[in-house]
Amino acid sequence: MFSQAEENYIKTIYHLEALSSKGISTNAIAKKLDTKASSVTDMIKKLSEKEVVLYKKYQGVTLTEFGSKTAVSIIRKHRLWEVFLVNKLNFSWDEVHEVAEQLEHIKSPKLIDELDAFLDFPKRDPHGDPIPDKDGNLQIIEKSLLAQLKVGDRGICIGVDDSSSEFLQFLDKQGIALGKQIEILDKEPFDGSLQIKLNEKTISISNKIANNLYIQIAKD
Repeated sequence: MFSQAEENYIKTIYHLEALSSKGISTNAIAKKLDTKASSVTDMIKKLSEKEVVLYKKYQGVTLTEFGSKTAVSIIRKHRLWEVFLVNKLNFSWDEVHEVAEQLEHIKSPKLIDELDAFLDFPKRDPHGDPIPDKDGNLQIIEKSLLAQLKVGDRGICIGVDDSSSEFLQFLDKQGIALGKQIEILDKEPFDGSLQIKLNEKTISISNKIANNLYIQIAKD
């Protein structure tokens, strides 16, 4: 029903909507996809004709209910393929995103349902993001950015905001991974950098790193 380019737009609008309470501008979409605003306008017209998006001048673009379901289906495929690549083909978590970007456009619902069952219905991908089930339901876990925590707070690393290979490779060098225990030992008021206890090791990380790590806070 949709071309690969159309699916990329639908998924991008969905992710941008998660960060905004109002319609998404064509400029924001163009920036995210690294393309021209005129190209975005042309694509929005096509998607509007297919009843995937609504566009109102000065109010931006929003997905219809059908558009949101389509986006969630694409995201489900992407995240299931990431799990498959890591768990079954021994890819590292910094290698899977670009491959999954290609595999997410496979159309067969039966293949994806069988893949889900083969993987024993995983709830999260290798980066900690929730995987929608076949009905589009997501398991939501309460989480906070590490940068938002206070000295003395502790918890478990459960996700990343930046899934670029460069960032994930940096985390590997530091020994930071999903499931690791993290405790805030000190916070620098000047630049927000942190000294943390990572399991039994003490390391320093920048505010930029802390703004890309999700923590499930321990409750005493």
